Amino acid sequence: MIHSSQLLRRALLADAVFSGVSAIAMVLDAGALASLLGLPEALLRETGLFLIAYTALVGWLGTRMSVPKLLVMLVVVGNAAWTLASIALLLSGAVSPNLFGTLVILAQAIATGVFAELQYVGLRRSGETVAA
Repeated sequence: MIHSSQLLRRALLADAVFSGVSAIAMVLDAGALASLLGLPEALLRETGLFLIAYTALVGWLGTRMSVPKLLVMLVVVGNAAWTLASIALLLSGAVSPNLFGTLVILAQAIATGVFAELQYVGLRRSGETVAA
C-alpha cells in the first residue's frame, strides 16, 4: 500500500467519472450510439458493461488515501493499452465507423492516454509504502 497523492486521487476520480458516463451511455443506448457512430451495437454494449466494473474499481481507488500500488499500476497500464488498442481498432479495418465515430474513438483514446499519464505522474508523487 502507498499513500496516494492528491494528483493520483483526482486523476483516478476523473477517469471514473469519464468511464462511468461512457458506461451508462453505452449500456442504456447502445443501439442509438451504434447508428450515430457507425459501430457495432454489441461492441458498444459489451464495452459499456466492462466499464461499469472498471468505474467501480477506479472510483474506489480514487477515494482512498492508501492504495495498493499494483492495482494503480494495472490501471495505468490498462489505460495505456486501451489507447493503443483504440488506435489499432481503427487501423485494423475490423470496424468501419463513420467520420463522427472515428473522431469519438480518437477523442476517447486521447483522453484515456491523458488519464494514464496523469495517473502515472500521480503515482510517482505518492508517498512511501504504508503498513496495511
